[in-house]
Amino acid sequence: MSVKAVFLDRDGVLNRNEIRGGRPYAPTELAHFEILPGVPDAVAALKSAGFLTIVATNQPDIETGKQTLETLAAMHHTLRKMVPVDDIKICYHTDAAACDCRKPKPGMLLEAARQYGIDLPASYMVGDRWRDVAAGQAAGCTTIFVDYGYEEPRHQGPDAIVKTLTEAAAWILDRERGKK
Repeated sequence: MSVKAVFLDRDGVLNRNEIRGGRPYAPTELAHFEILPGVPDAVAALKSAGFLTIVATNQPDIETGKQTLETLAAMHHTLRKMVPVDDIKICYHTDAAACDCRKPKPGMLLEAARQYGIDLPASYMVGDRWRDVAAGQAAGCTTIFVDYGYEEPRHQGPDAIVKTLTEAAAWILDRERGKK
């Protein structure tokens, strides 16, 4: 039996982004870290259907000094208490680092696939930015874009466009039922 996963971007998918000038920004203070409505139930439904749920998140505010590792750890502690995720993969780099882990590159997804024996073509990537969709596509996953209408360049060709993680989970589960 192959292992399937749903990879989840963090900011904008699991927790609320801060919107400034029509663009999304990750919260940098624990007081601003808010899990979005419906997220715990959506992730629980995916887990109940047999998926690993793995967060794949770019967190360049660590490298730029806008956030501390302690604050990020506190946010992830809160996330794990409220949402039943199996793992959290983090890229701390900016684009200038040209690392393999920063989305849109698929490094975090590939690392998780090696670690857990994940069948990437049978898995999904859910994100709210073009980088998430591109990383999922590069890894061979089905991609789902959570569209908040940000004022930024659009990605190309996700497999589905939804408004919330709850809708994404329903789309995934409906698609999986159709395969049986």
